[in-house]
Amino acid sequence: MSEHITDFSRLAVHTQTNKPWSLAECLENYGTAGITAVSIWRNVIAPIGIGEAARLVKSSGLAVPALVRGGFFPAASESGRQAALDENRQIIDEAAALGAEMVVLVVGAVPGIPLADARQQVQDGIAGVLAHAESAHVRLAIEPLHPMYAGDKSCVTTMKQANDICEALQHPLLGVAVDVYHVWWDDQAQAEIARCGANDWLFGFHICDWRIPTRDLLTDRALMGDGCIDIAEIRGWVEAAGFDGYNEVEIFSEEQWASDQVDYLARIKHAYLTQS
Repeated sequence: MSEHITDFSRLAVHTQTNKPWSLAECLENYGTAGITAVSIWRNVIAPIGIGEAARLVKSSGLAVPALVRGGFFPAASESGRQAALDENRQIIDEAAALGAEMVVLVVGAVPGIPLADARQQVQDGIAGVLAHAESAHVRLAIEPLHPMYAGDKSCVTTMKQANDICEALQHPLLGVAVDVYHVWWDDQAQAEIARCGANDWLFGFHICDWRIPTRDLLTDRALMGDGCIDIAEIRGWVEAAGFDGYNEVEIFSEEQWASDQVDYLARIKHAYLTQS
């Protein structure tokens, strides 16, 4: 069991957790709440542009563990795969402008493309943008998703598959983001997290909870402690593997998005200390 969290020094919140807020509102409210880090989703950049987003982030003083999200490499055509490479290079540039440590990769999947073939396209796609990431000094973190998303969002559904791509490409800027929502069910997760840490591939750690019953496959994640995931146990695994970065709260919840966001942020902080 991991030691109990006692302060907010390693707490980061994803802007998508407070989806009703703009980037400026997220930065202001997180800072007011004593939260020192924010992972930024691209949807909050789109209305204002990357230049203004970078200015806001710099003036806020908040650290940016990650820009979310790149990836979606598989495509049925060569032109589609090339377009994905071009977009990911742009996303890497956005991360550099924001001062983000990494781009989180939701790698993609396409109905009709066998998963093994899609994973090869993912590996080839990542290989195709690593030089750009190196020039921008931005890390890339593969985030394996729960198998329920294998059809159209991610052909990488386990820590092992993510680690295998890292092993094949062997680049210091390529690693893995572990999200408890996606890996808690996997009986190989602990061993693969240890493998990830032993090879310096463990870049990110995301937390939320799995609601019982889940009412929507995408937008019904639960606040920590309101579901069935042993978050502290998994946090213990990643810390034992050498991870000492931010614990990033990433919750997609229609229920919570409809609530008062200032109150919700206070509940996030309470749950972080008591249930993570």
